[in-house]
Amino acid sequence: MPPAASLTASDARRPATIALFAAFFVIYVVWGSTYLAIRYAVETIPPLLVVVLRQGLAGLAIFGYAWSRGFRPTAREWRASIVLGTLYFAIGHGTLHWAETIVPSGLAALLTASEPIWIAIMAAVLLREERLTGKTIFGLLLGIAGVALLMGAEAAPGQGRLVFGCVVILIGAFSWACGVIYSRSPALPRDPVARAGMAAMSGAGVLLVVALVNGEIAHAHVSAFSARSIGGLLYLIVFGSIIAFTTYTWLLDHCSATLVSTHTYANPIVAVLLGWALAGETVNSRVVLAGLITLMAVFLISRGTAEKPKIIDSRAEEAA
Repeated sequence: MPPAASLTASDARRPATIALFAAFFVIYVVWGSTYLAIRYAVETIPPLLVVVLRQGLAGLAIFGYAWSRGFRPTAREWRASIVLGTLYFAIGHGTLHWAETIVPSGLAALLTASEPIWIAIMAAVLLREERLTGKTIFGLLLGIAGVALLMGAEAAPGQGRLVFGCVVILIGAFSWACGVIYSRSPALPRDPVARAGMAAMSGAGVLLVVALVNGEIAHAHVSAFSARSIGGLLYLIVFGSIIAFTTYTWLLDHCSATLVSTHTYANPIVAVLLGWALAGETVNSRVVLAGLITLMAVFLISRGTAEKPKIIDSRAEEAA
């Protein structure tokens, strides 16, 4: 048996395998389905308002649960949560929801596959927590190839507005990747539930200011909201935010950021299939091939991610 001082952080708090499988199922499948829900929600509800309601209400519910368990945030934790919420939701989700008024849900999901590329690079260069193995790099390249294959026909003449929407989504994906890196900040709450709730509320608050300034709130009329849009919004609040985002935050505490970010490779498969089955979006041989490439990319990244072990002082563990 190895001495306590040589235990790694992952050894000290490794969750059950079934819990990890369940958590990855949620961020792979449930989050994949939210792209179609976003499309439905923004049909008649202004996109920024969708994010404000989605993250604001979900954040209140999540934070309320943490509060009921005795959590009390500090001013330092609130400041850090505002930064995280801005990266995740004000920019990351704000751009995605707006862009889905232009871009099909399946394509929007696949464009977010650029996120693990930035995370892997930043985790290796800035945090020095991971090293880019040959399998990881090849998997990332395959992910890019899958994106390029699906987007190949979208850059045709006369598709300028669609291309602009795609670029906006890529900006949002980069912002989310920055949020993943920032989520390791010691200034954030250690409790993953509190961290998820405070970030969601903070992001909604920042985006509420933006929506008030640009007039989106003033021009919103509840009477114009369709039942399908309201249903999509409710699904996003309960499943996309309360359940999936809390799960995602928990996973970041137990797995490498690059491995967790592979949800952006699985989500497009779910999104494309749902878009085809329920919304009449196109699925052809190019989409099928892109999906197969994406699955291989997920496998290679999950096998190739190598996290540097963190040595824990046994005295610090006992004190905690």
